[in-house]
Amino acid sequence: MTAGHPEMSAGAVRSAGAQTWLSAVGSGFILLGGLVAAMTGPFDWRRGSWLAAYMVLVCGVAQYVMGRAPSWFDRPAGARLGGTQLVGGNTGNLVAMAGTLAGFPNLVDVGGVVLFVILIDMLRGTIRRPVAAVDGRPRDTGRIARWGWAAYRALLVLLVVSIPVGLVLAHLRVG
Repeated sequence: MTAGHPEMSAGAVRSAGAQTWLSAVGSGFILLGGLVAAMTGPFDWRRGSWLAAYMVLVCGVAQYVMGRAPSWFDRPAGARLGGTQLVGGNTGNLVAMAGTLAGFPNLVDVGGVVLFVILIDMLRGTIRRPVAAVDGRPRDTGRIARWGWAAYRALLVLLVVSIPVGLVLAHLRVG
């Protein structure tokens, strides 16, 4: 239990910290992706538009939502999962971007596999039973919360499905 929030465990506080970092890093990638997009034309950067889109959509928006969604729907991720998402997800994304820019599709595969494993773990986390309220009764899962949670799951499924597509494209670009 924490001093300011007696109902929050130390693990929940660590998870909230990881979720806050996910959102902050996601926001940073959105800004960085915008800067990359602005530099693509003047520097005639061949893969700049791809990099900007990847940074904004996958590293930025998706990561921001992954950090925020569990708290929007009152279902925080565990501390282990939050830390894994933050470190592993960003490592996988950086490896995939480096492999694409360097023209090494096998490196893109490594980043994709890391992301795939993390996203599957996240999907598993969305299937768990509703969290009980402080008084022990199940929390209200109203229509908006159910639809929001379904939209979050759909985002995760979209990302999982896009990984094999991206890996095939990475190999076709080089070949």
